[in-house]
Amino acid sequence: MRDYISKSIFKKRFYDILEGKGTDIPPVGTVTTSPVMELMEITGAKRPEADRDPVKMAQLAASLHNTAGFEIIRFPFDVTVLGEAMGCEIDPGTEARTPAVIGHPFKEVFQADPENIKVPEDLLKKGRIPVVLEATRILKKEVGQKVPIIAGLEGPVDLASYMCGIKTFLKWTIKKPELVKTIINMCVDACILYANECLRSGADAVVIADAAASPDMIGPDIFRKYIKPELMRFTENVDGHSIIHICGTTDSIIPDMLECGFSAISIEENVKDLKTIISLAHKKNTPVIGNVSTSDTLFSKKEDDVIKECIDCLESDIDILAPGCGLAPETPLENLLAMVKARDDFTT
Repeated sequence: MRDYISKSIFKKRFYDILEGKGTDIPPVGTVTTSPVMELMEITGAKRPEADRDPVKMAQLAASLHNTAGFEIIRFPFDVTVLGEAMGCEIDPGTEARTPAVIGHPFKEVFQADPENIKVPEDLLKKGRIPVVLEATRILKKEVGQKVPIIAGLEGPVDLASYMCGIKTFLKWTIKKPELVKTIINMCVDACILYANECLRSGADAVVIADAAASPDMIGPDIFRKYIKPELMRFTENVDGHSIIHICGTTDSIIPDMLECGFSAISIEENVKDLKTIISLAHKKNTPVIGNVSTSDTLFSKKEDDVIKECIDCLESDIDILAPGCGLAPETPLENLLAMVKARDDFTT
């Protein structure tokens, strides 16, 4: 285990970055999912049990710092918690496969009576939400004084696609845009409620992951007209730092993402022009997180390849060095350690 300068230096760097003050050394961490199987073996906290047991969830999340040396940790390990709490059917997955939404029971409800689409009053008591909140409190007590802890949740577009099915949702963005607007509004209400409870439970920030909001899925014009205003409403009503992660080639919507009011943006390796994105973000005093390839470099390449890509990111002035998207469960632990080594080599 690495020797740390101070038990609070990582939190200071994190908050300084999100508050626009910058930092001397870019942190290494993750704001995307990270269910690495080697860490499951080391901790004994294996999925899918660690997705539903707050103690095991906290153990597995803490291992990102205690074993992998990450200076920012994110939990839970999937992005279906809100969907499950809202009533979607979930495949719990396995050690090597994350939970997935397999039932979309609300398509007919949305079409029949859209005006009565509401967030359940007892949402915070449903599904795995109590598990995540308890894990947050445990992490706050065990490692939260040393490192930032980030609670993740699916974004409103992902949540909407869970509830009515991705094909149906995408079709409605063209044929029934007003219905889409109503659904997204309700999903943002759910996201705000859950995010604020995570922050009250001890999270230093929340991150919404919204893969279905990617330009690879919906057009930039639809994003600007229907998604952007609701993301702005999210940040206006969340009582703490918030981060957004959108998968895919997000270059075309980066200016819009920067206007939504998030404390930082997270981007993946498929963006076309990292340096331009960082330049645009810094002009808005918004930090950028990413974007080491998860599907290629971290998953299947060697330490030297990881170090090289990390150095490229750092030379592009990335603010927080992180995986560009969710880590594959089979990602080697040595490649996570290589990220920290790369940053250390770069800054000494």
